[in-house]
Amino acid sequence: MSTQTPKQPERQEHNPTSMQRVVGYLERALFHNRIAVLIFFLVASVILGYAALSLRPDASFTRMIPTGHPFIANYLKFEDVLRPQSNVLRVLVENPNGEILDKQFMETLREVNDRVFYIPGVDRGNLKSLWTPNALWTEVTTDGMRSGRVIPDDYNGDEQSLAQVKQNIQRANMIGSYVANDFKSTIIRVPLLERDPETGKLLDYGAFTQELEKQVRDHFDAKGVKIRVIGFAQIIGDLLAAATDIAIYFAITVGLITVLLYLYCRCWRSTAVTVLTCLLTVVCQLGLLSLLGYGLDPYSILVPFLIFAIGISHAVQNINLMMSEMGQGATPLEASRRTFRALFIPGSTALLADAVGFMTLLVIDIGVIQQLAITASIGVFVAIFTKMFLLPVLMSYVGVSPKGMAQQHKRANSSWPIFRRVARVVEPRYALPLIAFSLVLLGYGYYAREDLKIGDLDKGAPEFRADSRYNVDNAYLLDHYTTSTDVFVVIFKTPQEQCARFNAADLANQMELNLLEVEGVESIQSLYKTMRFKILAHNEGNPKWAELSRDQYVMNTARVGAPSELVDPNCSVAPISLYLADHKAETLTRVVNAVEAFSTRYDLGDFEILQAAGNAGIEAATNIVIEHSEKLMLLLVFVIISAVVLWEFRSIKVTIALMLPLYISTVLCEAFMAKMGLGVKIATLPVIALGVGIGVDYGIYLYSRLEGFLNQGMKFGDAYFEALKTTGTSVAFTGITLAMGVATWSFSALKFQADMGLLLVLLFIWNMVGALLLLPAIASMLMRNKYPHD
Repeated sequence: MSTQTPKQPERQEHNPTSMQRVVGYLERALFHNRIAVLIFFLVASVILGYAALSLRPDASFTRMIPTGHPFIANYLKFEDVLRPQSNVLRVLVENPNGEILDKQFMETLREVNDRVFYIPGVDRGNLKSLWTPNALWTEVTTDGMRSGRVIPDDYNGDEQSLAQVKQNIQRANMIGSYVANDFKSTIIRVPLLERDPETGKLLDYGAFTQELEKQVRDHFDAKGVKIRVIGFAQIIGDLLAAATDIAIYFAITVGLITVLLYLYCRCWRSTAVTVLTCLLTVVCQLGLLSLLGYGLDPYSILVPFLIFAIGISHAVQNINLMMSEMGQGATPLEASRRTFRALFIPGSTALLADAVGFMTLLVIDIGVIQQLAITASIGVFVAIFTKMFLLPVLMSYVGVSPKGMAQQHKRANSSWPIFRRVARVVEPRYALPLIAFSLVLLGYGYYAREDLKIGDLDKGAPEFRADSRYNVDNAYLLDHYTTSTDVFVVIFKTPQEQCARFNAADLANQMELNLLEVEGVESIQSLYKTMRFKILAHNEGNPKWAELSRDQYVMNTARVGAPSELVDPNCSVAPISLYLADHKAETLTRVVNAVEAFSTRYDLGDFEILQAAGNAGIEAATNIVIEHSEKLMLLLVFVIISAVVLWEFRSIKVTIALMLPLYISTVLCEAFMAKMGLGVKIATLPVIALGVGIGVDYGIYLYSRLEGFLNQGMKFGDAYFEALKTTGTSVAFTGITLAMGVATWSFSALKFQADMGLLLVLLFIWNMVGALLLLPAIASMLMRNKYPHD
């Protein structure tokens, strides 16, 4: 193999006339109007940069759920009656100095209740605590049934009043649900409105949680009262609050990549222009998002880094070829034009493949993932312009410094012993065992990923670490209260004014008894459980009467005064709330299957059993959508990207060589997730599609270079060695650099960011190794008859 650097190959187009004409036209238009191009990008950058300043974090409850799924359609149809069990916060107020039945603490609790009540976004009519009028007790006496407010109107805080409140709490059966088992804390249940009834605007979860933090948590913590908040809105609020940490890690990653890029090219000019162009891509992406009316939700907030990573991946190829051309005596302008001519087709194809990979996420009917797809696709759209047009023009002015050229000269005269060994993978004695080993890895990946689970696998919020404030608060609630926070609501639908009919009540009762036998269901709350108690109460507390009655008058009387969360005003919707041990995917699946089996087994007549609401019901629907969409998404990713690669290279064999390493990386990534206990969920599902989209860049650039040398008549081993010296170094540098950059995410306080970082590290490295070793090995074996071998 020659140690001299050959003339840089030009891309051999499949349709020379049309493609050369287009590339030639773009080249002339670009480099003959460099000042105009720079002015255009300067103006666009100022406009979009200014627009980016108005971009705000954004989150919505409805975007976090699959609104097209039947479960969610049922929930939205009956949202008014179901909201108290779905989008709800639990504000725990703890007395660190003793029990809650203390005059001073009870006054503090009243103030907490009032402050929460007036925060915009609270469904005030359904808010419930010890102090609200809907907190009622009922008891059976020899004189009949009596009831009243838990905190009576004549409460004055003395010992007798406090004793009365404690008795009322016991009568209302609120211990373990609204009052801690040890009486040291109590809960304010806060249902939220998705839209402001006055303005019609969506609830701003960031602003809401900031107001809650300021008005309640900070204010009362300063008074010595411990406030804990559990619920979806608090999760989103904490994620949005962590945006500063994400920005810090982004800055650290950019700094690390900048240093490594300089060490690679030893040219501050190229390094500065490359990094600034990549950052400009991110700024323009954010500006376009703002102009299009989008925000950055907590799960899309990492996308700007991915766009930066894509930019670095393409820019390194540009720098590498630019240095090589100038090393052969070309001026900066000539080198830029040659680089543009050589990289425009493979670069555009790679970016198109990236965009396709991102857009396939649109098949997942969850708003937050679809917005992530749109956000990433907009970023790739911007990258096409900044990397394909702006960067070559800038490099034509700055060129490469003498120190950078010295580095290039050193590389050009190096014997490259490592790459000489690597290039031997195209020989059959190395290629065949490598391919066989890869197939064994693929088989192991198939076996290991059988344990891959859908949904959350841990208690609490998986977005945060176990010692985070939210998960510590959630653990406190689980330790001190009996009632679970994981609520699965079955919607029992009847014709109007028939929910209290014996036939309806009997069917619902049978379903409740059936569901109590399901593993993971701890207790049930429903209208019919309340009605049985009232029938018992109206019959002197005799246990023999603790049953539903065929007498409609008795049933109607028992329904009167039922809480609004148990039945709608028309007596046609009676939610049945199942309190679960956890929200793991297996538990949710068992409940869903049990409800479905009951509905199938019994003749429901005019009645309907609909799933599902409650936070656990909504999560069950999300898991179902993810499970059904994951395989479709991966199929589309590989089919469409394969079509793009096939269109580019016009060869099925080349397409197989490029796509097989990516597929093996994907399967191994899923196997790793299974072994590490990472479930497939909103936070992790997009990573694979993003990894495939970025990983295909390596293969397209490398094979384009290899094909160019092969078309010059070089033998396969020599051609691959020359491709390694140029594009191969860029691929290796990019893969290692990006992996090191995202590896810093493992220190993030956000567990989902750490998980995404770990998965991206693996995909970056595996895709790099696959492109450098497995791709040429497969290509050399598949095309032995087309190109000469040693």
